[in-house]
Amino acid sequence: MFRTKRSALVRRLWRSRAPGGEDEEEGAGGGGGGGGGELRGEGTTDGRAHGAGGGGAGRAGCCLGKAVRGAKGHHPHPPAAGPGAAGCAEADLKALTHSVLKKLKERQLELLLQAVESRGGTRTACLLLPGRLDCRPGPGAPAGSQPAQQPPSSYSLPLLLCKVFRWPDLRHSSEVKRLCCCESYGKINPELVCCNPHHLSRLCELESPPPPYSRYPMDFLKPTADCPDAVPSSAETGGTNYLAPGGLSDSQLLLEPGDRSHWCVVAYWEEKTRVGRLYCVQEPSLDIFYDLPQGNGFCLGQLNSDNKSQLVQKVRSKIGCGIQLTREVDGVWVYNRSSYPIFIKSATLDNPDSRTLLVHKVFPGFSIKAFDYEKAYSLQRPNDHEFMQQPWTGFTVQISFVKGWGQCYTRQFISSCPCWLEVIFNSR
Repeated sequence: MFRTKRSALVRRLWRSRAPGGEDEEEGAGGGGGGGGGELRGEGTTDGRAHGAGGGGAGRAGCCLGKAVRGAKGHHPHPPAAGPGAAGCAEADLKALTHSVLKKLKERQLELLLQAVESRGGTRTACLLLPGRLDCRPGPGAPAGSQPAQQPPSSYSLPLLLCKVFRWPDLRHSSEVKRLCCCESYGKINPELVCCNPHHLSRLCELESPPPPYSRYPMDFLKPTADCPDAVPSSAETGGTNYLAPGGLSDSQLLLEPGDRSHWCVVAYWEEKTRVGRLYCVQEPSLDIFYDLPQGNGFCLGQLNSDNKSQLVQKVRSKIGCGIQLTREVDGVWVYNRSSYPIFIKSATLDNPDSRTLLVHKVFPGFSIKAFDYEKAYSLQRPNDHEFMQQPWTGFTVQISFVKGWGQCYTRQFISSCPCWLEVIFNSR
């Protein structure tokens, strides 16, 4: 019997689905703040990452382990009781997915397969489809393949494809966020919606109260009294301050009056040494990655580094697709495009009355609003003119690749992390 190209594409897509099930969740439970899984052995959970921007059920505990707790009433399939019911749910999902895929055109299947097999490592086009499709099995479908739990058209198509190919534990559309590179970004109820599962990210939810091991002193928010006219090369290190083009120092480049050409600058560090010059960001979105051609933007692999540390070299090799930094209406978002967790510290992520900050763990495929301009301005003392004339590192976000830091780590400070970024926002 001859097999058509379309049926072969459908089979390849189903074989490329995300690994799911309760057995994948063991690495997620302790992923809080400063890095639960890493505390039990650095890299034990990292190795199971599902490709660039993957994040199967094992990444459900993004940040502090609450990424999916808020939507219990929205599970498209209620939790099954017992292994028999779980097998039935798997069969239902397979039948539902096949019924959708078989209604797509060959070119649409190829586009979806390209996105799924690249796992977000390369930019892929939008897959524009109706938001909901008639998911009833065709005439030749086996008996019992009609999902019994929900009406045939109850599934949101983007949600279904994200559940199948990225996050098997996904329960509701409120748990995901569309990336700004997507044609459907910012559109409300469009006739056609992008169903590319790698044009969405999983949202982090922050835990309250936070676990104590992820706390970090807020002393670094204090202005630098002995150097009132310069932004420090790092909030925590005394690293070398390289010269910017035109003979200007980095500080002058940041604080030039009336300069609105960039909304942030990025510095790349390896332990206590900054590598390369500051990267000024003018476009609303920036990819920060290690090797070409894994993005458009700041390629860390092109920088000259003399660091021969084995740990640094090992972490470098894991940066991969890195992160996407995006300035949006409500603030600045960080999307983890890599295959390993990243760790973020920001003054605007936490309670302004707290004397400590949290180091947040963000798993592959997850997004977090790392910086909020309104909150940052409110944290300043607007009536204190002297304070406003001095640098305030509340406009700085620190991001470490793969390795976390904090009170329960051997690495107390981010300057001990092998590879990390410092993002300094333009406050004007």
